[in-house]
This record gives sequence, structure tokens and C-alpha cells, in this order.
Amino acid sequence: MFFSKKNKIHDQIFIFEENNLSMIKRFIFSSLFLIGFLVMLQASIVDTVKVFSLSMQKEIKTVVITPDSYSQKSEFPVLYLLHGYGDNYSGWVNKAPVVKELVDLHDMIIVCPDGAYGSWYFDSPVDPKFKFETFVSKELVDWVDKNYKTIKNREGRAITGLSMGGHGGLYLGFRHQNIYGACGSMSGGVDIRPFPSNWDLAKRLGSQREYPDNWEKNTVMNQLHLLTPNSTKIIIDCGTGDFFYDVNVKLHKELLYRNIPHDFISRPGVHNWEYWANAIKYQMLFFSEFFRGK
Repeated sequence: MFFSKKNKIHDQIFIFEENNLSMIKRFIFSSLFLIGFLVMLQASIVDTVKVFSLSMQKEIKTVVITPDSYSQKSEFPVLYLLHGYGDNYSGWVNKAPVVKELVDLHDMIIVCPDGAYGSWYFDSPVDPKFKFETFVSKELVDWVDKNYKTIKNREGRAITGLSMGGHGGLYLGFRHQNIYGACGSMSGGVDIRPFPSNWDLAKRLGSQREYPDNWEKNTVMNQLHLLTPNSTKIIIDCGTGDFFYDVNVKLHKELLYRNIPHDFISRPGVHNWEYWANAIKYQMLFFSEFFRGK
């Protein structure tokens, strides 16, 4: 009887411990699920919207990323982030999803408009269907300011991009200093003149041989006279193995010659998403400090 009773007590203790362990497992699982759910609730929100362009008479798809704090504040700075040649409005969020985390980290809105297949973000002098300077720097900015809680002045706006979008970031930033207080470029085609046969440029400007003035007037390198030193914050980033590296170094030296302050980042890397997913971290830190007045 004694041993039978002891075994019974032992069995009860074992069952109690097993039940406790099961309860602990359920508690841990429930806690992890709750944490994951709360993280999802607090994550940045990615919307795809359609913005009508009066100048081009069509709707342009645009990604807008808002931070998790969007409901808690009255206004946010905006970074206009441009894609490269052959890509579209969804390129940044799909191929460098780190931007969604950076939006929360730096508490800003990101806007990624569709730049079509080779717009180069200027108003084409030969094709009226391409008015992307007007769209991005006028129509889109007005639409975003109307529909989102933005800081509605140049101190709350910046623009940058990669490759063709890097050209667009500086081209629009230099030409519209009343709209953007800061601008940048990652692996940007900052001087288009050495590439007369590439990336649909001749379709947008006419051939360089027949329309040389179009090429001279629409390259970043020939916009520097518009800049007022210390007025616009500028950041340029290009990998040493990039085919645009030489023109970026040339731009950097010309800015130095003109005594125009800017950040120039050069490190090993080529023209690919691995480089840009890293470069955007430096750029957003730069723009975040600009927005905070540092």
C-alpha cells in the first residue's frame, strides 16, 4: 500500500509538471504571437495610389510609405525617391524593402512615383507625352501635400534616386530649390552627354548630333550655375566599380571648384541593388538630419 501510494503521488506530481510545461509553452506561444501582431500593427504602411497628371493627361502610379507614427503627429517630412531606367514605382519597396524600416526609423514619408521607361525626369523637348519634371516637382508635390500630413515647405522636402533616378534627384533638386531643401543621387547618371546611344535618351532629347542644345540643357552637370552655396543640402554616392563613377567624380570636383558644399561618398561597389540597398541608409540619415535642422 505504501509503495502504491507513493507511486500515485509521483504520478500526480509528474502530471502536474507536465501540465505546467504545457501551460508555459502556450503562454510563450501566445506572447510571441501577440508581440508579432503588435509589431505588424506598428509597421510602416505601403500604399499604391494613382495621381492624375494634367500635363500628360494620364494617371501615374505612385507608392507612398507612411511611418507607424503617422496617426500620432500632425505633419511629416517627405522624401521623394526615384527609380532607375527600366524599373517602376514599386522598384524600391520590392527590391530594397529596408526602406520600409527606414521610414519608421527616421519618421518620414517616402513617395516613389513611376518615372516611366526612360523619362530621365525632365520635360522632353521632343515628346510631349513625357513631362516628368512638371509631374514630380509640381503636380505630385501638390497632390501629396493635399492628401497627406506633410511639412509644406522646402525644409520638409528632399529628393533622391538611383541611376536614372539619381540624375532626376539632382536635376530636379537643383532646378527647384524652392520646392526641395535637400537632394541626392545614388549611382546617378549625372552627366548624360557621354552616353548618346543609351537608355532611351535620344528618344527624349532627339539625337545628340541633331539636337546638341537639348543635351546641354538637360544634364545635371550644366545645372550647377543655378545653385546658391549653402542653400541646398546635397549628397552624392557612387561605387568605384560603377560605369557612372567617372562622371560622378567629375561632378564632385566641379562642385568643389565652385565652393558648393556637399557630401560625396565613394566606396567599392557596382551598379546593383546590393549597393543601393546600402546607399539608401546613408542617404536617409543625411536627409533625416536635414529635416531636424542639423
